[in-house]
Amino acid sequence: MAESSLKRAFVSSNAVLPGQAEPQPATVLVDVSTGKIVDILPGRRSQKELPGVELIDVGDRFILPGLVDAHVHLNEPGRTDWEGFWTGTRAAISGGVTTVVDMPLNSIPPTTTVDNLEAKRSAAQGQCWSDVAFWGGVIPGNQSHLRPLIDAGIRGFKCFLIESGVEEFPCVTESDLVSAMDQIKDTPTVLCFHAELEKPESPKFDHHGLDQTAYSTFLDSRPEQLEVDAITLITSLHKRYPSLRLHIVHLSAASALPLIRAAKASGLPLTVETCFHYLALTAQDIPAGRPEFKCCPPIRGAANREALWDALRDGTVDCVVSDHSPCVASLKNVDTGDIMGAWGGISTLGLGLSLLWTEGRKRGVSIPQIVDWVCANTAKHAGLDGRKGQVAVGYDADLVIWDPEAEFKVTKEQLNFKNKLTPYEGLTLTGRVQQTFLRGRPVYDLAAGGFVDHKPVGQLL
Repeated sequence: MAESSLKRAFVSSNAVLPGQAEPQPATVLVDVSTGKIVDILPGRRSQKELPGVELIDVGDRFILPGLVDAHVHLNEPGRTDWEGFWTGTRAAISGGVTTVVDMPLNSIPPTTTVDNLEAKRSAAQGQCWSDVAFWGGVIPGNQSHLRPLIDAGIRGFKCFLIESGVEEFPCVTESDLVSAMDQIKDTPTVLCFHAELEKPESPKFDHHGLDQTAYSTFLDSRPEQLEVDAITLITSLHKRYPSLRLHIVHLSAASALPLIRAAKASGLPLTVETCFHYLALTAQDIPAGRPEFKCCPPIRGAANREALWDALRDGTVDCVVSDHSPCVASLKNVDTGDIMGAWGGISTLGLGLSLLWTEGRKRGVSIPQIVDWVCANTAKHAGLDGRKGQVAVGYDADLVIWDPEAEFKVTKEQLNFKNKLTPYEGLTLTGRVQQTFLRGRPVYDLAAGGFVDHKPVGQLL
């Protein structure tokens, strides 16, 4: 039987299904010709009960929905020595991420016009192992391009309230924001904020004369107040545009949580993400001379980390993403250990689910909770709910076979992103993706050596 006409049944004692607090024995039926889940039968069904169907019995291993990573920098075209569609999406698939939403910056050109979006889509053709969707960008002067970008299919917009680090994607002022929000206020889009703000009266940090390799020097240069001031501005603007969903990317500062809780309690459509690194790492444990740990906003202290976990569990923070933001080794200053001068960004693609489970299980977090944070809620954030993020009838059959007890040590050889620089090297993690299926087709199989040997079948969404 040709694969295109195939029906597959995935059988597991532990399927993570919507609305269920515990994994359930289930049989997930997939029509490979449409790539959709067509039925979910309770219990473990046998080949005898399903004649003419290819049965894939994964035993006690878990069936999860494919992850939707809504914050990834793939950097193509323009900075393909940093990353690219091929390597980035292979890394994603190896970690169970079946959909990535590419950020508008660090590629050249940035995704700030329809022409630039088409350049990015053209570069992606034939290279994507996962599905890929795109965020657009808001920069000074591109307000007239925002509605055309929505019409062209971008999932929403990203802007910076502080310099981004690349000259082709400058930060916006409050005036720029008002102009942009006027353009998009009556559309079903979302405006995402890099929420750090240096106000004119903000204390100026002088790092000259300080140890440039000490993580504490960098941490002191990006205090929590930058995030608090940014979120104060965001929530103030939100009251003027209460029908427009706003979203805070990569929240790091726990001191901003009361502002977020107040905005949500008032009924404003505000959503918030944090990142794997803020939940897995702490400032106290970062050694000197290790720029792999540098990101903006920074990884903060242990008490801050626990407050973020609490905010995830109570719904103040909606979802968890990677903010995979790689660069070449020379920009990361790995030879000198100069953290202050290094590119800020952490490489995580392929490791996020294992990181979250390793840390989450210590705190009594369940796998269904994690699935909400990295699958269902990220899909909803990117406007992909109804298609991605759940094991449910009518959804894409993006499925992950997961062993929650498997342990592995992170080595460079296991990493599938382009530049093998990550703060997680050497860590032992618990829980590992065994197989990944995209629309019912196998794309990754750990036991068979990794990537299934055919051309990539990812789509541009």
